[in-house]
Amino acid sequence: MRIRMSGVHKFYESEGGTQKVLQNLNLEVEKGDFIAIMGPSGCGKSTLLFMIGCLDLPSFGTVLLEDTDVAQQDESMREKIRLRHIGFIFQNFYLLPNLNVLENVLLPMQLLGLPKKKSEGRALSLLRLVGLDKKAHEPTNSLSGGQQQRVAIARALANMPGLILADEPTGNLDNKSGKEVMEVIRSINENQGLTTIVVTHDPKIASYARHIYYLSDGKLRSTVL
Repeated sequence: MRIRMSGVHKFYESEGGTQKVLQNLNLEVEKGDFIAIMGPSGCGKSTLLFMIGCLDLPSFGTVLLEDTDVAQQDESMREKIRLRHIGFIFQNFYLLPNLNVLENVLLPMQLLGLPKKKSEGRALSLLRLVGLDKKAHEPTNSLSGGQQQRVAIARALANMPGLILADEPTGNLDNKSGKEVMEVIRSINENQGLTTIVVTHDPKIASYARHIYYLSDGKLRSTVL
C-alpha cells in the first residue's frame, strides 16, 4: 500500500490553549517499504500512526492510502478500510482472554464474514508462519509475552492487508523476545511485500527498518539506512 500525507496538522483545544501535535507534516511511503518513526514521548508518534490507520483524523491536511483520502471518509468507510486493508500490532497485544490462540486469529476473518473452513485453514497457516501452530488451541494467557505478540502479528495478517502498523510492538517484551518479534515483522515485510510502519523509542528496533524518521516539534526528518 502506498501512503501520501500532505500538509497534515493536528491540534487540540483545551482550557490552556491550543496544543499543536503535528504541524504541516508531509510523508511518502512506497508500497512494500519498511519505515520506523522515532521521537520523544508525547511528540505525536502514535497520533501520526493512528491517522494512517484511520483511527484518528487530522485537523486538516491530506492522508492518502493509495488514491483514497481517508481524512475525507466517514467512520463507516474508515472502519471498512481498517478491517480489509490494515493490520495493527499494539504494545499491549489486545488478545481476548476468553478466546484461545486460534480463535483470536480467526476474529478479523469472522468480522469480514469469511467461510469458517477457509478461515481456519488460513489462521493455522498464519500461526505456522509465526511458529505457534502447535499452540493453536491453548489459552492466550498461557503464553509468554513474546508468544502473545506473535499471535497478535498473525491476527494482524488475517485479512491479507496491504499495510502493517506497529505501535511500540516490543515495549512490553524483554530483549530476546523483542528481537524475535522484529525478526518476524521484517521477514513478513520482505517475503510478502507488505508496507510496514513501526513506531518505537528504541534505536535497535528502528534499525530493522529501511528508513528511519524522527518526529520533533510536529515535523519529520528522515535518514536513509
